[in-house]
Amino acid sequence: MHPLRKTLATVTIASALLAAGCTSDAKNDAAKAEYGADGKIIIDTFAPANADLNLDTNPVTKVMSDKFKIQFRWQTTTFDAGPAKEKRQIALASGDYPDLFMLIPWVDGFSQADVLKLGKQGVAVPLETLIKENAPNIQKALDTNQTLKAMSTAPDGHIYALPQWSDCFHCSYPNKLWINSAWLKKLNLPVPKTTEELRTVLRAFKTQDPNGNGKADEIPMTADVQDGHLIDYLMGAFAYPPAGANNGGLGLLTLNGDKVSTPVNTADWREGLKYIHSLFAEGLIDQAAFTQNAEALQAIGNNKDAVMIGSAPLLHPAIFVNLGSKDGRDKQYDAAPPLTGPGGKNYSGLNYPSSSTFTFLLTNKASKEAQVAAIKMLDYIYTTEGTDTAVMGPEGVGWTKPGTGDVALDNSVQPQYKRTPGSEAPKNLSWDSMAQYNLTLAYRNAAVVPMDIYAEAGYERRLFQATKLYEGHDDKAQFFPTVSVWTDPAVSAEIATLKTNLDNYVSQGELAFITGSKNIDTDWDAYVKGLDGVGLKRYLELNQKDYDRYKAQK
Repeated sequence: MHPLRKTLATVTIASALLAAGCTSDAKNDAAKAEYGADGKIIIDTFAPANADLNLDTNPVTKVMSDKFKIQFRWQTTTFDAGPAKEKRQIALASGDYPDLFMLIPWVDGFSQADVLKLGKQGVAVPLETLIKENAPNIQKALDTNQTLKAMSTAPDGHIYALPQWSDCFHCSYPNKLWINSAWLKKLNLPVPKTTEELRTVLRAFKTQDPNGNGKADEIPMTADVQDGHLIDYLMGAFAYPPAGANNGGLGLLTLNGDKVSTPVNTADWREGLKYIHSLFAEGLIDQAAFTQNAEALQAIGNNKDAVMIGSAPLLHPAIFVNLGSKDGRDKQYDAAPPLTGPGGKNYSGLNYPSSSTFTFLLTNKASKEAQVAAIKMLDYIYTTEGTDTAVMGPEGVGWTKPGTGDVALDNSVQPQYKRTPGSEAPKNLSWDSMAQYNLTLAYRNAAVVPMDIYAEAGYERRLFQATKLYEGHDDKAQFFPTVSVWTDPAVSAEIATLKTNLDNYVSQGELAFITGSKNIDTDWDAYVKGLDGVGLKRYLELNQKDYDRYKAQK
């Protein structure tokens, strides 16, 4: 989309959302129930689906439909985050929104600000009474998991939406670098441990034809805008990168004692950007890393003619290369440790293991009958049986019970289930990421995982072992507990606007310095001054008040 048209579209959506907030439509009386010919309650449900997923014919849809007498009327988006978010925003702005949103956090989830706004408007239905009366498994999870309860409960005491809880060890340290070990071996190079060792490796990848096809077509480092951790991985050698999202993107906030602060205007951050620019200027970082979507990155990673990617700073390698590739290229990528910079720093950003956004939200378009059916369905997903079915699909197809000699991911516990590898499982088998609401650490660690970390079925163990390289390189003293600190509803709109403006300003500024369209030596001071122009001081002040309230309530 042309930048001007994109800006106008954003303004139009924002204006429409504002207008929607000023109407009384959201406060209407409870909607009337609508039933299908078979007597099932019809629930209009908004959800992401890629080309392999048909929610109408999906076996989990049938299980939920039969068990809870629900006829789903799906409104789907793709897995591309930008269009998915835009479609959701347009639906809400127009007033033509569904009964139920069931989103995927790494595609597009509701933020705290979104949830507060929709709750205040009356669009989001409070869930706490529904849960207490109909969902004992959800209630138990809230009562026993204090972080889940804190992140689910708005400052006014209501639960307007629920996040997914997936206690994922490897997700706790998303800023990983996956590097082509086969290329390192061919070029007789060690795994890079410092910023300059990485430069040496990337230069060799670019110039010494490690894929052996006689062409200078190797891409030393790349990523995508949806999942990339390029800046935060490389920045860890200079400054602590604040928590953002597991699926990509930086945060803004850190702690200095009990003072809320940001590193993005510091001298250390500036040095990190200078280093990243120096790699980019040599052609060692792919220009497309800052513009391409996930599908484009996959196309490069799975190029049938040659292995193209030397390294990629991403949560895990299956984002850019198909597991079970016929030529075995997916086995070539291993994690490199956090880089050590010239000052001796080697941070790895810590993140909540679970999603920080909200994915299950009932709207005031849903009748009371639809609300009860939907929350009972979700409550089933909170059980072990429901999780097995919804996340993996039917037993015997998507998963089996453990056999003799099977070992759990945590080999000190008894294995409970054995998932069918993706290359062996049929497509359109389960709800998978749409249903990961109660994946506790105990549940995840009880999965059967082969000891061979390069087997497709051993992938989780590979990620578990790789993450050990990063564990302990975080700085919990600087970690801002984003999901537990709720915004004061009185300033939620202001803080949401400030965050949007600051995120855009920082990301555009960083990209300008990295690509060289701005000179970091001559333009840095103007960039720092501009942060106050888009509200940094006010943003820190408001977050300080929210953090102080959170600390007082602990």
